[in-house]
Amino acid sequence: MKITPEQFREISAEEMADKDTQSLLKRLPETLVTLRKTSFNDYSDPDAARRAGAGIRAGALEKLPHLLETFEKKAIEKGATVFWAKDAQAANQHIVRIAEENNISYITKGKSMVTEELGLNDALMANDIDVFESDLGEFITQLLESPPFHILGPALNIPVARISDIFLQKGIIDTPEKDPAKLGLAVRRFLRAKFQHLQMGVTGVNMAIAETGSLMNVENEGNIRMSKSCPRIQVVVMSLEKIVPTITDALFLLRLLCRSAGGQDLGSYVSFDTGPKKQDEIDGPEQLHIVILDNGRSRIYRDPVLREVLRCIRCGACINICPVYRKIGGYPYGWAYSGPMGQILTPSLLGLDRTRHLYGACTLCGKCKDACPVGIDHPKLILNYRHRNALADKTLNGAGVSWKQNAVDLACAHIAAHPWLWNIVGASLRKGLKPYAHENVIRKGPAPLSDWFKYRDLPLPPSASFHSQWDRMQTSHSAKIRQTKGLQK
Repeated sequence: MKITPEQFREISAEEMADKDTQSLLKRLPETLVTLRKTSFNDYSDPDAARRAGAGIRAGALEKLPHLLETFEKKAIEKGATVFWAKDAQAANQHIVRIAEENNISYITKGKSMVTEELGLNDALMANDIDVFESDLGEFITQLLESPPFHILGPALNIPVARISDIFLQKGIIDTPEKDPAKLGLAVRRFLRAKFQHLQMGVTGVNMAIAETGSLMNVENEGNIRMSKSCPRIQVVVMSLEKIVPTITDALFLLRLLCRSAGGQDLGSYVSFDTGPKKQDEIDGPEQLHIVILDNGRSRIYRDPVLREVLRCIRCGACINICPVYRKIGGYPYGWAYSGPMGQILTPSLLGLDRTRHLYGACTLCGKCKDACPVGIDHPKLILNYRHRNALADKTLNGAGVSWKQNAVDLACAHIAAHPWLWNIVGASLRKGLKPYAHENVIRKGPAPLSDWFKYRDLPLPPSASFHSQWDRMQTSHSAKIRQTKGLQK
């Protein structure tokens, strides 16, 4: 699902008015942030660990073409087949072709953001191939036909009663159930029956290792392992930036990934696959197909500024710390990638003209940059997107801003450049907005500010500017000092 700016605002307003969503957003992100901070205390120098992670990712991008060629060579030597997909259509057609050539009627999927980017489920079902998400949260969102709410827990916001209803409707359970553990058990039984006769599984990849041609996955449920070890055919979809040079690099980034995502020293299940199973092995696929996806990433790679986007390891640390996500949740982003991660990835992949609502919905507080374990400067990238968009037809996609918005921007810039004018406007606004305050909060205002207040609240400004209050305080302080010195004399 890719949404319009109007839908972004509408869904954001709905989520901010939803009591269950707001209750979750007050608890979940802060809990994950706390766990992350605690887990990083295991490092003698956490900042040095993050700098090292940034160095590994930056170095991998510098040598990306060479590393991808090395990976392809090693993977083929180990018995895998490698397909280079220019875009989503090419990737989907290739995976459908593998399924049709092997008479596959259904597949299971491990949790994978890149296959959501592809719209793979829709492509398979359009060709009469059933798809079953094997991650519990993804399984629920698939039944509800909704995007993921959070990278770690795609369905954490869904009430138990609603899950029970959809499970009843889809035949997962026979009677209503209020116990979450029993609902989870019902899904486990349903999927185990699918795994038992599974012929083809599809997964993503957390990291691909160039020196060995290996694929690494990390998870907490074990469903990815089932989708890899049960079927005779395994298809792995990896976006081309997932490459790292060595196993040592992968293990170092793995520690950063798990700590940044959920505050874990290590995920519950970590698996490495190098080629299909050997003749003397009893587990693993007979065929291993690796799809290396471009889908716009080569264009991003050629841009020296945007290339930094490709460092992302999908840990979600930036999501948990983001003040915007913590108000609206994942649904308004409308795609696989939410929060600051989505605000830098989605515009690069879909185009600046279609995603202005994403990079416009940022406070530039910089918390995402501080949290990122691989050194991505999200605010810098978002400002760059805004700058390119403001250049009108000089942007990547020819998207500009309206004359009205341009006039407002120029007026604000002029006011900000002249302190005397800034003081006059500030005094007028403090006085003019006061009648619109209710309980010291302004939720609506006069034109031309009425549109701004549709989506924002503003604390009632003080009666005097900071500088005025500071000057009064300093004057009062100086007077007290003089009085004290006079008494001492």
